[in-house]
Amino acid sequence: MSLTLAAAACGGGGGEPAAPATSVADPMKITGEVTWWDTTRPDSEGPTFQALIKEFEAAYPGIKVKYVNVPSDQAQNQFQTAAQAGSGAPDVIRSEVAWTSQFASLGYLQPLDGSRAVDQPGDFLPGPSSSTKYNGKTYAVPQVTDTLALLYNKRLLKEAGHEEPPKTVAELKQTALDVKAKTGAEGLALNVDSYFLLPFMYGEGGDLLDVQNKKIVVDSPANVKAMETVADLISSGAAPKPATTESYANAMTALKEGKAAMIYNGPWALSEIYQGKEFQDKANLGIAPVPAGSVKAGAPTGGWNLAIYAGSKNIPAAYEFVRFMTTAKAQAKIAKEISLLPTRTSAYADPDVQGNQDVAVFKPIMDTAMPRPWIPEGGQLFQPLLEGYQDLVGGKSAPADMLKKVSEQYHGIMKDWS
Repeated sequence: MSLTLAAAACGGGGGEPAAPATSVADPMKITGEVTWWDTTRPDSEGPTFQALIKEFEAAYPGIKVKYVNVPSDQAQNQFQTAAQAGSGAPDVIRSEVAWTSQFASLGYLQPLDGSRAVDQPGDFLPGPSSSTKYNGKTYAVPQVTDTLALLYNKRLLKEAGHEEPPKTVAELKQTALDVKAKTGAEGLALNVDSYFLLPFMYGEGGDLLDVQNKKIVVDSPANVKAMETVADLISSGAAPKPATTESYANAMTALKEGKAAMIYNGPWALSEIYQGKEFQDKANLGIAPVPAGSVKAGAPTGGWNLAIYAGSKNIPAAYEFVRFMTTAKAQAKIAKEISLLPTRTSAYADPDVQGNQDVAVFKPIMDTAMPRPWIPEGGQLFQPLLEGYQDLVGGKSAPADMLKKVSEQYHGIMKDWS
């Protein structure tokens, strides 16, 4: 049904979207209006992207950009609903890396191979670039990449007797307990979100899926151990019991105000963190790899792509917009101002990127991040895990029972997986 509606939205009465134009006589003379759904935080990140839009409109006077900020936790469903209905979808969406193959599989995205949207494809980092593919075709252009790290308040750790951040989960627990005992602040603020569980799972050698063998492994013994670790952090007092909603905002506020010493988060959070009173002196913020479990340290690969709605009436203008927003120059500006990691190799040679210490710290962490499965169902895996995490935190479910329920839901999503 989704495929049928998507084709209708494209106006073609069936089949795939039209092949992209590979050349334009004078792209500066293209006209039209591009509606862009941005998913960045409007107060801390949005101004940088809106400044880029002004630069784009100055370079392309015939194209007007309508900027719409959609919360990142709502954009996936809103885009899918609009695209399926054939009404209300934007020309360009900032698509989380896990959403892209899902949207492409449903026929919602314009194929981009050979189009002007993709400039110098060999310049993009392999990991982010792989997230734009579906069935061998390109459906998006990588905008920024990211991963998770341990962000910590150096002052609080020092007052607790720790000059260095914890390198293992066992050290994380002890450091958090020391912070609580010696400073009165909380040690670790947890974010009840599926993505933030992955470092604990990877750390024990676990994963959500065994893609090669089409097997669901979310309820593996390794993941049970990981969930037991999370539960122990809470029950021991190393981390206060988090609320099951708004926990991201709560954890950020606690860190910014010096009420918690450590959180897990990514480079997208830095511009907001630096607005907090504890980090007016940026040097007080420490950034370290996520602590290792009993097997290894592992954080997930994240990031965002720019994709074009297949039913857009402004495809040529959308190509130019995506091309402009993913240039090395644009990525360098984003890295300089809000520390988001570029997806282009060449951007890392830019002085503005090399001069950003946050990027310098995050880049090697990102280079060793764990790839996620870029499958159409990938975007549907987090909601069952989130509900399980909420049950775990709320004391409604034990680790093994929680993961068993998540596994059952995964089998409902991927019926031909074992």
